[in-house]
Amino acid sequence: MHEGTVIPAHPLALNEWRELDERRQRALTRYYIASGAGGIAIGVHTTQFEIRDSKINLFEDVLRLAAEEVNEANLSRPFIKVAGICGPTKQALKEAALAASLGYDLGLLSMGGLEHLSEEDLLKRTESVAEVIPVFGFYLQPSVGGRVFSYDFWQKFVEIPGVMAIKIAPFNRYQTIDVVRAVCHSSRRDEIALYTGNDDNIVIDLLTTYRFQVNGKTVEKQIVGGLLGHWAVWTKKAVELFQEIKNIRNAHKQIPAALLQRAVEITDANAALFDAANQFKGCIAGIHEVLRRQGLLEGIWCLNPKETLSPGQKEEIERIYREYPHLHDDDFVRKNLDHWLAGS
Repeated sequence: MHEGTVIPAHPLALNEWRELDERRQRALTRYYIASGAGGIAIGVHTTQFEIRDSKINLFEDVLRLAAEEVNEANLSRPFIKVAGICGPTKQALKEAALAASLGYDLGLLSMGGLEHLSEEDLLKRTESVAEVIPVFGFYLQPSVGGRVFSYDFWQKFVEIPGVMAIKIAPFNRYQTIDVVRAVCHSSRRDEIALYTGNDDNIVIDLLTTYRFQVNGKTVEKQIVGGLLGHWAVWTKKAVELFQEIKNIRNAHKQIPAALLQRAVEITDANAALFDAANQFKGCIAGIHEVLRRQGLLEGIWCLNPKETLSPGQKEEIERIYREYPHLHDDDFVRKNLDHWLAGS
């Protein structure tokens, strides 16, 4: 985790009746493993928060299915299992206990939907969850249910012993710097791994070294990997891109201009996938549309029938396919899809 890796945010496979499609749910996990990802995050925003509704009740199912597939893969390399954890403290503790019982390594602790809690309340909640499972902190952008936190909040957050990583996803450079600066000033800075969730700025986040003066000394920190909804699609290419970035970082090479251009292309592609033009209303459906085109999903159905592609979003996805054919991994999926669907 500290060396950095690719962690896709795992979608939810549904059939036309909006019921869990176990065959395709398992196939998705197999796809991420075969692509060379270093982990998965499930039960998160991309998996749809509605899985927790009592009438739907899919939270345990999706965590169990993903854990089974990772275990059955019998990998000889590290593979990080991250479970999304939501809700007030009582609910969060219940979800953390379930994740731990299923062998998950960390809990990605969402702070969305808790506007009634103060920053101090959220810190106490984090401490409680960290006693059950190591915490992957999460700074979520307000457009999809997050909130803005003070620098003081992050200073206190990173001192919690069970916090092992933070996904920085405010889609905002100022707020991103707040988190990195707080970690650099923390006594635990070497214990906390930083991951980008800024799908609008993936490549630049991963290429940047942050430097701050701490007690008269220069402290450096990097965002070492990504836990991203964007990496739920075209994952094979994401792994190749990440390895290219790691090679540049490790060798302290000059950043090629072509890679900076690709950074712009990836951000443009993300705007189409995540429906940035419509305040991200179609972000999950956009991911589903790519997976549908590839055959990994049967359709783009979400648990909420109102959650679908926005007007013009399908055309935007078609545009990025035309303009950036080097970003997709359709050939890789085509060669392996039958095996993943068959479970072999």
